[in-house]
Amino acid sequence: MIVTVTLNAALDRTLTVPNFQRGQRHRASAGLTLAGGTGINIARALKLLDIPVVATGLAGGSIGERIIEDLTGEAILNDFVRIAAESRTSTAVVDPTASAYTEVYEWGPQVEAEELELLREKIHYLARGADTVVFAGSLPRGVSEDFYAEAIRDLNKRKVETVLDSEGEPLRLGAGAEPMLVSPNQREAESLVGQEFHDDQDFTQALDDIHELGARNVLITQESGCFALLKEDRELKRLSAVAPRIEAASTVGSGDVLLAGFLAARFAGKPLDEALRSAVGAGAASTLEIGAGRFDPREATRLASAVEVAELEPVAS
Repeated sequence: MIVTVTLNAALDRTLTVPNFQRGQRHRASAGLTLAGGTGINIARALKLLDIPVVATGLAGGSIGERIIEDLTGEAILNDFVRIAAESRTSTAVVDPTASAYTEVYEWGPQVEAEELELLREKIHYLARGADTVVFAGSLPRGVSEDFYAEAIRDLNKRKVETVLDSEGEPLRLGAGAEPMLVSPNQREAESLVGQEFHDDQDFTQALDDIHELGARNVLITQESGCFALLKEDRELKRLSAVAPRIEAASTVGSGDVLLAGFLAARFAGKPLDEALRSAVGAGAASTLEIGAGRFDPREATRLASAVEVAELEPVAS
């Protein structure tokens, strides 16, 4: 079983607005509301890939109730800690005419110490039956930036594999706790290493730099694919995987699906190159649909067959 942990769960609303322009009045041509947050998006994708998954985290107020109801309606097993403060909402505006989207996120609820302790106990309980625990997304107010790092160290002692997908200081501190895998997107990885990426060499250097922070494996996701540093048979491999060109409807959450695809493939025992093809195929398939974490598994399989995987040379010191 895989457990996903979403501390800053949200109710995500995606509006399709053709020819969106700032400062103008618009009428949305379509709207979709889903339980969201990075960990929930990953859980949704894992469910579609037939991987046993349980979503946990923090949920509060009427929005928190709606999040749990929506997950239950999607048949995604969940076991959230209820908190007093209201969970957040987020809004994404997708403009299909320009292949562009705009996202607006709320900060999230204030979390009390006793609520956080209940979550730690919940994670311990669920981890007893789990192969992997995925910590994903931002941290709400009242949660220390080293929360992920402490949780990862605790689970490492319990011999449970951990995955981290976050940003900023929580990502840096969490990587130092030696998780099995970290999976930032390009923007998050650039912020972590302190420079922009322009070519394969920049990505390869970033993979090494993040690995040196403590992460045992690294996956940097992009809209077009990913770069990866993965350990197999005590050997480090640096790989790139590029998706075939397709016309995207929305790229919101595509990195979450890519990570889920990779975890599902490794869960099934696929070799690294096949796992990356499956991951990038799933991420690409998700861009064809509106709503984070949603995709057609058959389309993912079709796209995976056209993904190009190449091995990268280490950057000379």
